[in-house]
Amino acid sequence: MSSDPHSGASVPPGAPALEVGVVIAGLDVADAEDALRSLAGRLLDEAAVTVEFPEALRRREQCFPTGLPTPIPTAIPHADPEHVLTPGLALATLVRPMAFGEMGGDGGTVGVRLVVMPLLTDASAHLDALQRLMAVLRDQAAVQDLIDAPDEQQLRERATRYLTAPAPNPPGQDVQ
Repeated sequence: MSSDPHSGASVPPGAPALEVGVVIAGLDVADAEDALRSLAGRLLDEAAVTVEFPEALRRREQCFPTGLPTPIPTAIPHADPEHVLTPGLALATLVRPMAFGEMGGDGGTVGVRLVVMPLLTDASAHLDALQRLMAVLRDQAAVQDLIDAPDEQQLRERATRYLTAPAPNPPGQDVQ
């Protein structure tokens, strides 16, 4: 039973939920590439991605960095849909901030504590899924709650709660 006041992160109405798959709480790695390798390896173990996925992920992150300067910096690395077998979401909290290239930046980095990997098989679902995810990532309290998860079970439960929370009613509109 949770009395968490932040459990209703603003989510676009009608956006499909992403099922939380692989989660790693407290990942202790040397660098961003090691974090990607760790998540990709777990996804391979779960048969959620193709054998080409780890290299496709690495190449895409080098060309198109995914570090976001959100209130708590987060990275959203991903590979093209042809490398995904099971759609969903993989995530890892990092023991310490790791430098990821800043998305759309000029070569700078952000110190990431949360890696959230969308696994999408349908390009048309890409936009809705990312909007839903971005609504959560902009919520500093929600991201901190994910980072503070003590184990993988809690991380999965918290991520699922945030990603499936209904959108709050716009101000002045009560639902009967």
